[in-house]
Amino acid sequence: MALTEAQVQKLNIQFKGIPPEEIISWAVKHATTPVVTTNFRPYEVAILHAVSGVRKDIPVVWCDTGYNTPKTYKHADEIIGKLNLNVKLFVPKQTTAHRDAVMGIPQIDDPKHAEFTEQVKLEPFRRAMAEFKPDVWFTNLRKGQTAHRDSLDILSLSKDGVLKVSPFYHWNDTQLDAYLRKYKLPNEHNYFDPTKVLENRECGLHS
Repeated sequence: MALTEAQVQKLNIQFKGIPPEEIISWAVKHATTPVVTTNFRPYEVAILHAVSGVRKDIPVVWCDTGYNTPKTYKHADEIIGKLNLNVKLFVPKQTTAHRDAVMGIPQIDDPKHAEFTEQVKLEPFRRAMAEFKPDVWFTNLRKGQTAHRDSLDILSLSKDGVLKVSPFYHWNDTQLDAYLRKYKLPNEHNYFDPTKVLENRECGLHS
C-alpha cells in the first residue's frame, strides 16, 4: 500500500476515535503482505488479539533478543496458544551464552552498546523484514511511550516506506486494562529489554 505523507495525515484525522478493529480491517483490506511485530512486552496481547481477530493467519514476527525474563517467555507461550498465533521467530546469529561471555550487556554509555543492540535486535529485525517484505506493519506503539513516538500517530511511514499501523496509539493503560478484562486476556509486567534499559528510550526500530 503506497501512501504519501499527506494521505497518511488525512487518514489519521479520520481514524482518531475509531475502534482499533475498524482501523485494522481497513489496513488488512488494502494490504498485500501485512505483518504484526511483537516482543510480548506488557499490553502486547491487545494488538495481537485485535489483529489476529481480523486476519487469523497474519505472520506474527517475534524478534527474541534472548534476554527476556522467564515470566515473559511463559507469558508468550500462553498468548501464542490462546490466540493460535502464526509466530515467525527470529533470533540473533550468536547465542546469548556466547555474547555474555565476550561482551555481556554493555551500559548505554559504553561504545559496545550500539553493537549489542545491532546484534540482538536490529539485525534480526532487518532479516525478518527482508524475508516478509511487508507493505503494512502492525505495531502497538502508543503516545506517551517516548518522545519520538509522540511525533507519530495511528498511521505513520517507516523510513523504508512501510505503512506502520498502531490502532491503540491514543489509548492509555486504563483503557487497555479494560480491553484485556473484556476479552479475558493475560498481561505480564515482568519484562526486560536489554537494548533500552530506560522505558522512555528508543532502541532504533521505530526511529
